[in-house]
Amino acid sequence: MGAAEIAFRLPRSHAGQGDAEISLSVPDRTVGGTMEFRRFRSHDEWSSQPLERREDVLIARIPHQPPAGKVMYRVLLGKDGAEPVALTSEPVIIRFRGDVPAFVLILHILLMFAAMLLSTRTGLEALFKRPQVYKLTLWTVVLLFLGGMIGGPMVQKYAFGTFWTGWPLGHDLTDNKTAVALLLWLVALWRIRRKPAARWWALAASLVLLTIYLIPHSTLGSELDYTQMPQDPAT
Repeated sequence: MGAAEIAFRLPRSHAGQGDAEISLSVPDRTVGGTMEFRRFRSHDEWSSQPLERREDVLIARIPHQPPAGKVMYRVLLGKDGAEPVALTSEPVIIRFRGDVPAFVLILHILLMFAAMLLSTRTGLEALFKRPQVYKLTLWTVVLLFLGGMIGGPMVQKYAFGTFWTGWPLGHDLTDNKTAVALLLWLVALWRIRRKPAARWWALAASLVLLTIYLIPHSTLGSELDYTQMPQDPAT
C-alpha cells in the first residue's frame, strides 16, 4: 500500500451480546479490504467478509459466539485493487464472553490484589521472624478465599456461564492455580497454628502465590470445543 502507515488495534475479547466489531481508521478512500475468519480449533472452512466503509473507517463484524467461544481472524487491506496484504503475520484470536457487572469484577480484583499484597507482607514477616505471622496468614487465607473462591466463580459464571471449570470439571488454569494457592495457604495456617516456629510455610506459600500471579491470567482459560459442535460455514 505504498508508503502509507495505518495505526490499528485488533480486539481479542468481546463481552455481551451482538457481533464483535472490527474497525480501522483508513482515511484513504482508495484502500479497501476483507476479513477472513473461522471458529478457533474447528473443522470450519475460512469465511470471507468485505470491509464496509463508513467515512474514514473500515468495518467488519465477527458473528457473535456463545460464552467461551473463540474465533480466529485476519484483516487484509489493498490499495487501488492491488493484492491485499494481511495486517498481522498470524491470525488474531478473539474470545467471546458474557457481561460481568462492574461491582462484581471490581470487588474480585480488589480482593485478589489485597490477597497478593498481604501474602507478600506475610512472607516478609516470616522471613524476618516477626511475631505476626499467624495473624497475617489468617487474613491472607480470608482474602484469598473471598476473592478467589467466591468472587472468582461469580465472575466466571457471568462471563462463561459456569461457576467452576478447573479440576476435576475442566482444565481452566486460573481456577486450578487459585485452588492450589489457597490449599497451600491453608496448610501454612494449620502448621503455624500448631507450631509457630513453622513460619517457613508462610514464606513458601507467599512465594508460590507470587509465582502463580506471574502466569498470564487467561492461560488455558474457558474455551468451547467446536469439534464437538455442528460445522457452521457462516461461523
